[in-house]
Amino acid sequence: MSNEAIWRQVGEFLSAVHIPLAAMISLHILFYKRDVRSAVGWIGLAWLSPFVGIVLYMIFGVNRVQRKASRLSRKRRRALHKHPYPDEVQRHDHLAPLQLAVERITERPTQPGNRLKLLRNGDEAYPAMLAAIQAATRSIALSSYIFEDDPTGRTFVAALAAAVRRKVEVRVIVDGVGSGYLLSPAYRLLQQEGIPSARFLHSFVPWRMAFLNLRSHKKILVVDGEVAFLGGINISRDNVLNEAPANPIRDEHFQVEGPVVTQIMEAFATDWLFTTGEELRGDNWFRVLAPKGHAHARIITSGPDQDIDKIEFMFHQAISVARESIKIVTPYFLPEDRLLTALSLAAMRGIAVDVVIPAESDHAFIDWATRAHVEPLLVAGGRMWRAPKPFEHSKLLTIDGHWSVVGSANWDARSMRLNFEINLEVYDRAFAREIEEEFERKRGKEFTLRRLRRRPLHIRLRDKAARLLLPYL
Repeated sequence: MSNEAIWRQVGEFLSAVHIPLAAMISLHILFYKRDVRSAVGWIGLAWLSPFVGIVLYMIFGVNRVQRKASRLSRKRRRALHKHPYPDEVQRHDHLAPLQLAVERITERPTQPGNRLKLLRNGDEAYPAMLAAIQAATRSIALSSYIFEDDPTGRTFVAALAAAVRRKVEVRVIVDGVGSGYLLSPAYRLLQQEGIPSARFLHSFVPWRMAFLNLRSHKKILVVDGEVAFLGGINISRDNVLNEAPANPIRDEHFQVEGPVVTQIMEAFATDWLFTTGEELRGDNWFRVLAPKGHAHARIITSGPDQDIDKIEFMFHQAISVARESIKIVTPYFLPEDRLLTALSLAAMRGIAVDVVIPAESDHAFIDWATRAHVEPLLVAGGRMWRAPKPFEHSKLLTIDGHWSVVGSANWDARSMRLNFEINLEVYDRAFAREIEEEFERKRGKEFTLRRLRRRPLHIRLRDKAARLLLPYL
């Protein structure tokens, strides 16, 4: 048999194998890929790049996070059934549709009787958090995207280790990327001190490398099931402005007391179950909580498991009910086009839409992409403001001076679709006024449409090229 005939038979054999495999992969994509652009791209790759496209899809395209979450969903539902929510107190003002919609989005009610305290930077947040850890008698649940092995991080580790020695139940989650992928000094220190801890979605196994792009961006501390802290502050010396760190970060955290703390604890318990398989149960973790204040609140979690799109849907609903004002503070403002369009339409119907972003973020290419992305909002009448240095990392939103959202989610595709996030929704005028006062403190020089259009051609081309990475930034 000639070499040509042999190669022809090899080609026919490979085609006979590739065609059914590509067809099977295409069926999987049609069933499980909701985004049309993603589905078309993967199907094209599977057919036009024989075997290579199939292997790439099996490694990077299959949402194993969602599959794992589905396997654990029965456990999660059983755990939540043990801590039933009280009946929701229904609103009767123009925010009533928002309350109802978010209840359906999250499957959680707003809970009355909560008290919230704003803590600025690590200077105020860390002492309050450490005091709560030192006073703990039952349990400590801590989750942080970044946990540095620096003086601040070591102070937290020492406090957690002391709690373990007091026989307090302690669980700590650090992100598998944000706290170091190849090396995670803080995680190693937690382990050395005997503190039960886990790295979220961390693996060196090649077929799980897609998890590199999926991150737990949550910052949660719950002590004794009674007091919680959440917001945007990681555990790093960079957040302690009084110590003049090399890379200072301005941010807010919030101390929460009242019935909604149970929802925050459930969010942590779900992540711990997801990460380790251990179910946190009992009075040490979950308490019947008495009212502590007057705010109605609930949490909104989102992530590429069972909660995809929930924070984005909440933003859409909030924009739709706004009558007077929408005020946003975010370190990264790269919402997908449909969300940017919703804000633009709100500005067109006369609502004051104001967005504060950092004068300079910690990633120059994000600043470039932002400038290429926001023109439709400015054309519609929205306004953007640049927060002066240091880097503004806060995530704040108010609607009409009545409703607020604080937490971990940024206004970008990563927070909407890739990260695991937690936000706190608050119905309380006094709290909304406090957030709007923070907005005014941060608002610096206006970023105008005229300035945007007067940029040199090469700068505009650079920014537009950076915007092409919007789904991944």
